[in-house]
Amino acid sequence: MKSSILKRVGTLVLALALLCAAALVVGAAGQDAKATKAATLPQKAAPKTGVTVYANQKASVDASNLSEGYIMVKYTGGKSVRIKVQITKSGGTTYTYDLNNAGTVETFPLTEGDGTYTVKVFENTSGTKYAQAFSTSVTMTLRNDFLPFLYPNQYVNYTMDSQTVAVGAQLCTNKTDDLAKVTAVFDWVVDNFTYDYDKAATVQSGYLPVVDTVLAARKGICFDYAAVMSAMLRSQNIPCKLVVGYAGDIYHAWINVYVEGVGWIDKAIYFDGQNWTLMDPTFTSTGNRSQSIMQYVTDKTNYTQKYAY
Repeated sequence: MKSSILKRVGTLVLALALLCAAALVVGAAGQDAKATKAATLPQKAAPKTGVTVYANQKASVDASNLSEGYIMVKYTGGKSVRIKVQITKSGGTTYTYDLNNAGTVETFPLTEGDGTYTVKVFENTSGTKYAQAFSTSVTMTLRNDFLPFLYPNQYVNYTMDSQTVAVGAQLCTNKTDDLAKVTAVFDWVVDNFTYDYDKAATVQSGYLPVVDTVLAARKGICFDYAAVMSAMLRSQNIPCKLVVGYAGDIYHAWINVYVEGVGWIDKAIYFDGQNWTLMDPTFTSTGNRSQSIMQYVTDKTNYTQKYAY
């Protein structure tokens, strides 16, 4: 009897050990898959529409490209009032956007990784008051972690026919690696753009860059610089975050870039021949790369990120 009990206990212990080993193998495989997903640059997919849509009479959210990291939102309420979209990941940051009231689709990125996002559409009722017109939730599992930063969206708005994309392609011709492409784009924008102080003094809330207009003018505010550079780099399949935050106590925009073999270059696209370092394109251009400006933009403590698009 005692021998039978011991035998059963031994069998149970062995079974538990095998289960634990299997769990470790599955866990390791999952971690490897996650690491591969995060480290491999993907090819972009053609946009899909109408496959997965959530809607009521006032708005629709097209989640057909959810695995690619973005959604498409349209207001259908027919009112000539200001419309807002709020996107919030569970436990994360709330992103608030303006949405046109003409019924035209706009693209919004989901930039905080896999998880459930709540999407709300609001109509202006009076003054600064808004009423909710629609709400839905979507759960995203990205095909690849870089995807939200490779596609156009409301803030980095371009098509493959954009002149900005054509100039980016020309700058990157005969560049054999991403480091050279990033450097070429950075140098060209810094050397050819000037800061538009008049625009900075009068720009209204809700302003969105039109990258080809900015390109033609060869001047703009920080948001314009970041949008043009992001469009050029994304069109070259280089992941690029347009970041909004603070440079000191000034509301500002800059870019983060991912380069294979290097990783994410936070607040930086400058290479001194040996090391990557912080190099905000707006301040660098405005200061004509003066020593004091270079010291400021290479000090990471001067920058605080608020949103990434």
